[in-house]
Amino acid sequence: MNQTFTLRGKLKQILVMIIPILITQLGMFSMIFFNTILSGKYNSTDLAGVAIGSSIWGPVFTGLSSILLAVSPIAAQRFGEKKPKEVTMAVTNGLYLAVMIGFAVILLGIALLNPILDRMGLPQAVQATAHDYLVGLSFGIVPLFMYNVLRSFIYAMGITRVVMYIMIGSLPVNFFLNFTFIYGYWGFPELGGAGAGYATSITYWLIAAVTAWIIRTQAPFSDFGIFSNLKEFSVRQCKEILKIGVPMGLSTFFESSMFAFVTILISKFSIATVAAYQSALNIVSFLYMIPVSVSMALTVLVGFEVGAKRYQDAKTYSWLGIGLSIAISLVTGLLVVVFRYQVAGLYSNEAAVIELTAHFLIFALFFQICDALQATAQAALRGYKDVNIAFIMTLIAYWLICLPVGYLLSHYTGLGATGFWIGLTVGLLAAGICLSIRLVYIQKRKFAPAPAALNATSLL
Repeated sequence: MNQTFTLRGKLKQILVMIIPILITQLGMFSMIFFNTILSGKYNSTDLAGVAIGSSIWGPVFTGLSSILLAVSPIAAQRFGEKKPKEVTMAVTNGLYLAVMIGFAVILLGIALLNPILDRMGLPQAVQATAHDYLVGLSFGIVPLFMYNVLRSFIYAMGITRVVMYIMIGSLPVNFFLNFTFIYGYWGFPELGGAGAGYATSITYWLIAAVTAWIIRTQAPFSDFGIFSNLKEFSVRQCKEILKIGVPMGLSTFFESSMFAFVTILISKFSIATVAAYQSALNIVSFLYMIPVSVSMALTVLVGFEVGAKRYQDAKTYSWLGIGLSIAISLVTGLLVVVFRYQVAGLYSNEAAVIELTAHFLIFALFFQICDALQATAQAALRGYKDVNIAFIMTLIAYWLICLPVGYLLSHYTGLGATGFWIGLTVGLLAAGICLSIRLVYIQKRKFAPAPAALNATSLL
């Protein structure tokens, strides 16, 4: 990652970073896709069990992994400050936290998993599959969290292609392991849907090991001696990671749990409505990976420039990233609206479901644009390590605007399930506006560029 001097140079650096990140995110998504598809081909009971297990694990993983992703803005700022020793300290203590959080999740799972599944009132076979799938997945939790710390370190250096290559290489292995353990080929036990959990855990060990090997042996990563300083545990450094990471994790958890809660509320409608909502949400979630990728790059770039005290460059990156994310979401959203019936037809053969899905996708256009705004504005604030106020803003937007507005519109107007889409859009728009105002405040009051820096920075 290098200093840039023009708007074109900044745009190029963002694109160079986000394309590998996007491919990596798609790779992570593909693992869950393999789990679901191959379990579904095995039988519908195992498909349901894996789906339930994934719905339980999803919010937990996204929330906790976001805590560890705080290593990225911290390391990026230290890079900008030219303090390599403190970069190493941030990463090594992030690894300590990854291990501690991983084992804490496993212990909580031992205590709470069966009571949670019992309260869901699932058919016995579905509950057994969900339980065994999550048990299999648990063996990969610690390496997965460690991998997220190591990935954050690599991202903070701006060399995002390395992670992309690791992820691409792991996908055939993951597919092979899923096929082997689910169906019991080549002398392995036939585990059904539960086998997907074990296959994914082995894949997590693999990508963590390969990433660690690269960081240990390949320059420029090896110059930091990450694994030579593991004895240097620092309570202060862990507190800094948690101070930034906990609000990030809670914000991500409350966002993902909000969508899960809306899904529960929508389940009261007809089967066709539920199926259409899930199909539209799946499409939107897939497209959301683009602003997520922009957000990851934006956090690093803003953090790097803030660490170097180039506040005007940090400001330029912030709004350039936000504008790019909104523009891409607008284009992809319009394409989805134009081809909504064709896209809906990929998910169902039933005319009623296709019609409803196509209807929901019209509202998904505005939803995507608002989501892109709030995601990237929040990412820019993370680059400034300003996370507490942002967390409060998103909590209010998600749970005090999205859900009440959606519920009122769906139950007290003639909109039905469409009311939830409008509620989600209104809440995300409120979050985006408030976060953008906060970003302007931070840039003007706390990180205002000096007049000399303003004159020296060219945007041509």
